[in-house]
Amino acid sequence: MSSQLVQTIQAELDSLVLIDPHTHINPHSAASETLADIMGYHYYTELAHSAGLPREQIEEPGIGPKEKVGRLVEKLGHLDNTVQVSWLVEMSQNFFGFQDVAVTTENWESLYDTAAAKMAEPDWELQVLKQSGLEKVFLTNDFDDPLSGFDTSLYVPCLRTDDLVFHFTKATTRERLEKATSSTVSDPASLRAAIGQLFEHFTKNGAKACAISIPPTFSPAAVSDSEIEPILASVLSGRELTSDEASILSRFNFWTLATFCAEYKLPFDLMIGVNRAVYPAGVFQGQDLYDSRVSLIQYQELFNTFPQVTFPVSVLAQTSNQELVSYAWIFPNVVTNGHWWYSNIPPHIELDCRTRLSAVPQTKQIGYYSDMYKLEFALPKFAMYRRILAKVLANDFVIDRGWNEERAIALGKLNLRGNVETIFNV
Repeated sequence: MSSQLVQTIQAELDSLVLIDPHTHINPHSAASETLADIMGYHYYTELAHSAGLPREQIEEPGIGPKEKVGRLVEKLGHLDNTVQVSWLVEMSQNFFGFQDVAVTTENWESLYDTAAAKMAEPDWELQVLKQSGLEKVFLTNDFDDPLSGFDTSLYVPCLRTDDLVFHFTKATTRERLEKATSSTVSDPASLRAAIGQLFEHFTKNGAKACAISIPPTFSPAAVSDSEIEPILASVLSGRELTSDEASILSRFNFWTLATFCAEYKLPFDLMIGVNRAVYPAGVFQGQDLYDSRVSLIQYQELFNTFPQVTFPVSVLAQTSNQELVSYAWIFPNVVTNGHWWYSNIPPHIELDCRTRLSAVPQTKQIGYYSDMYKLEFALPKFAMYRRILAKVLANDFVIDRGWNEERAIALGKLNLRGNVETIFNV
């Protein structure tokens, strides 16, 4: 493969201003204030814990941000091989003028102080957005988020629904729904109406998607009012549901969400296959793992019932990616979406990217999203993906298929931005 060809394609991809279609950004505090906000990301804390740093030292109550960074840095030497640490170095070099190739026990304090001073600048958030080439950033909003106090044209709301589906047995979830909608849930009709009010509120405030993270055991299915009515009455009375009853309630709420996605013409982002709390002794957000038992056959009824709803689907494993490619190959409403969590490392991305580009219609692929909690992570994460995408386009399309550079670059731009615009209507 010609390195010059890769560089040419990558330069064109690097010039593209992006829309990030899935993040966990808090729009009221989007950028970092110290290096602890960056290194507190679960990728670093879980890896440091895996390498021997006790959880108690990572999550010690009252620990100051500088002290926390210092403790994490002690383990960075064990993590130097990971792509996650390369993100840290790339951020430090691009944002803070860091000259070294590794963050060490000798240089971290200087980096910390330099970063803190830079982050204290009043326009830091805007600097990060500009340098990262970000035009819009999609959020992950709780269903009862008032969606006020921030620019929804920049930070685009997204209705996150995990609690509604999987935690509706909790009184606190039901209370939040009733408070957010100024309604009382007493039967299937009133529950359906309350969920409809959420869609009205979110779409009026510029929401472009509904989203949910789904465990491997869940199978969406239609549930009738007559079936759910006694179960809903039981949970509202305070009776603890059986696991089967709770599953039926989850399916009812999920199907209701899909119905409103059809009505309001919102894509329904499905992030499938995470098994929660596999490692309870792990650090915060470092306890969940992918589960290979998941299969998209569990979603056949959903995909067939709602042909008018677009389902961008994220999966956690390469075996699941192969299945996803086959579904996106056949189903017009199934879209491949990003490289999620444990799949978000270069070897997995490259194989999954090559597979999708070779088999799925080019208009049905969302190349990447950052999944970030702080703005600074967009730069290294998208840079990683752009490098891989440029290599795949150069090798698989220009060299192997005889495409010209312009055609390959056009495919890359569609993958990175064009499809985000059309699929999410932005």
